[in-house]
Amino acid sequence: MVSPVHYLPGTSAIGSRGVLSELLLRVLTGGPDRTGLSELPSAARAALTGVDDILHDDDIQVSLLVLYGLHYGSLPGFGDEWEWQPELVETRGILEKAFESRLRELVVTPPLPEPTQDAVARTLFALTAPTPGPSLSRYVAKSATLEQLREFLILRSIYTLREADPHSWAIPRLTGRAKTALVEIQFDEYGSGVPERMHAGIFAKTMRGLGLDDTYGAYVDVVPAITLASQNMMSFFGLNRRLRGAIAGHLAAFEMTSSLPNRSYGDGFRRLGFAEDVTDYFDEHVEADAVHEQIAACDLAGALVEDEPDLLESVLFGAAACLTIDDLVAEHIDSAWQHHRSALRDPERRIHA
Repeated sequence: MVSPVHYLPGTSAIGSRGVLSELLLRVLTGGPDRTGLSELPSAARAALTGVDDILHDDDIQVSLLVLYGLHYGSLPGFGDEWEWQPELVETRGILEKAFESRLRELVVTPPLPEPTQDAVARTLFALTAPTPGPSLSRYVAKSATLEQLREFLILRSIYTLREADPHSWAIPRLTGRAKTALVEIQFDEYGSGVPERMHAGIFAKTMRGLGLDDTYGAYVDVVPAITLASQNMMSFFGLNRRLRGAIAGHLAAFEMTSSLPNRSYGDGFRRLGFAEDVTDYFDEHVEADAVHEQIAACDLAGALVEDEPDLLESVLFGAAACLTIDDLVAEHIDSAWQHHRSALRDPERRIHA
């Protein structure tokens, strides 16, 4: 039995990381007078002043995570009445504008092919083709320690305990063939009608197998900004109808780069003696995502562009953004581990039971 690992909570379910997030959390957890609510838009503009890189800014990324969390209902302690509060929507919009600007600056979209199903699919397969050399998945398979595997699960929990939800925002925003393809993929993600096989639930079982807390948000305080940015980007794409092409492209790239790494991740856990109760999540994705990548490339992204040619650039931007940010997350983890450091932002708060 693996000893459980706990991370000491802050003064609230999620701790602040700067002036903006401190004000935001104070408003959301405060009394009925909503003191400070009107100050949030100006605080957001002030937080953006002089930021070196919004993707690595803890204050902004945790603020975005909380604001998006109001729509998911995934974070404890925030009432339903906040979801469409105008000042919060305005604050989110201010941060999103800067977030998108940084993504547009950073992400290199491949040359645009003809807006046909086959041409788009070929472009996506070329964009997501495996590359030789070091990778996070190979490191996990061959070298990661037990503590590093725990960190790996903690970092992934920000998305995976809500797996598929960001992409599901796109379902009512699509029509026809693309909508059918997306629903087919999401049906599998949510367990194909069997609640116990929901991928988020299988991942929660993996976390428990390593003695971790599977409550969503339990580890937000130790997750670095770049990992939060990865989740926030999916929420941003999914919640904005004008970016429906980007969320479709993101899902395509996400599925097309999943099967082989998950095989390696499962091997890493087996190497340290973990059984099927822990590796089930990764083994499930080896098979499922090998099927999903064809559906996502051809029937989702390709069909969407063929039916709505104006979304071609957006689809490829979303796919390239997925790969770019995933690379930054992997580079952060790899750099930390190669230098014998924790990949978490506050490892000293970690205690072992």
